[in-house]
Amino acid sequence: MYMLEQIIENRRTVKPDRYTGEPIDDELIWKLLKAANWAPTHGLTEPWRFTVFSGEAKKELLQFLNDLDAELNGSNEVRNEKRKRMIDASSHIISIGMKRGTNEKIPELEELLAVAMAVQNMWLMAHSLGLGAYWSTGQLAFTDEMRRYLKLDVNDKSLGFFYIGKPIADLPKGKRITPIEEKVTWK
Repeated sequence: MYMLEQIIENRRTVKPDRYTGEPIDDELIWKLLKAANWAPTHGLTEPWRFTVFSGEAKKELLQFLNDLDAELNGSNEVRNEKRKRMIDASSHIISIGMKRGTNEKIPELEELLAVAMAVQNMWLMAHSLGLGAYWSTGQLAFTDEMRRYLKLDVNDKSLGFFYIGKPIADLPKGKRITPIEEKVTWK
């Protein structure tokens, strides 16, 4: 099996509850971001935008999310504590944003898909470096308040957070419910 094939087949979602909480060198995070920058993009719009939170910035992000949640849904200590555990366990958290291009011929959907491919590149790189990664969205991620907090323009989108950490154990084994042959039609 080729190395890339192994990386693709073995890449897993690893949620923050399976992270050690240890810090990861910023150089490794840059490797993820550089891999993201090579995602396919129609018209070379390169719509992905990222904000990296680490150290004290994670606490600021947590406070913003808790305040926004309280404003939109009412205060909830259970949600706040779950959010705190996820942020504390993660070394870095990368916000995922989409900057809408000005070429009206390029549909917004293509920009969104390009961002998703950039995230997949980060995920594959994280796996190849032995890191755990998790893309989380949820109600707060898609709000105008979050978009403004991330300094994205009115036509841009906030698309969630990419949590990164050192896994506490070996990555889980993957499985597929059905083989690829059941999902393909040849003509």
